[in-house]
Amino acid sequence: MTTALPAALRFERRALTHPDAVRLIDEVQAEYVALYGGPDSAPIDDTEFAGDAGRFYVGYLGDEPVAMGAWRRLARAPSDQPEPCAEVKRMYVAAAYRRRGLARQVLALLEREAAAAGTRSLVLETGLRQPEAMRLYESCGYRPIPNYGHYRDSGLSRCFGKTLGPADTP
Repeated sequence: MTTALPAALRFERRALTHPDAVRLIDEVQAEYVALYGGPDSAPIDDTEFAGDAGRFYVGYLGDEPVAMGAWRRLARAPSDQPEPCAEVKRMYVAAAYRRRGLARQVLALLEREAAAAGTRSLVLETGLRQPEAMRLYESCGYRPIPNYGHYRDSGLSRCFGKTLGPADTP
């Protein structure tokens, strides 16, 4: 029996306000409401992903937006992570497209792009009710770190960090 290879996403850099990004953000926020009783309330705005401040991507299969992910620079690295540091935000794959390796492709893109922009480490937050996300991050070399920033006092958050190396650059 042969195993199908994961479909390759086509990534487009988008603004947070692009209709495809808004659609996917609405979907992930609805999942947060179902899992946690409310949307992610972390402050975020479009300027954090413009110019050299960060990047926001939508992943497409054909013309269908099915995934997204972003990184934004942090003014200060949490938990002794190497500087400069960036934070992964809005990692999401639409429910109908999960378990195909797409999230791993999004994360690999974010790591490559952040490293190419001079970032030495990435940090992220996910929720304790998302064990699949935690397994993905750990399998990609992320290690638990103390909660930071907006999530510092959240009992439902788990934060991770990773030092980027030469393999993460293009």
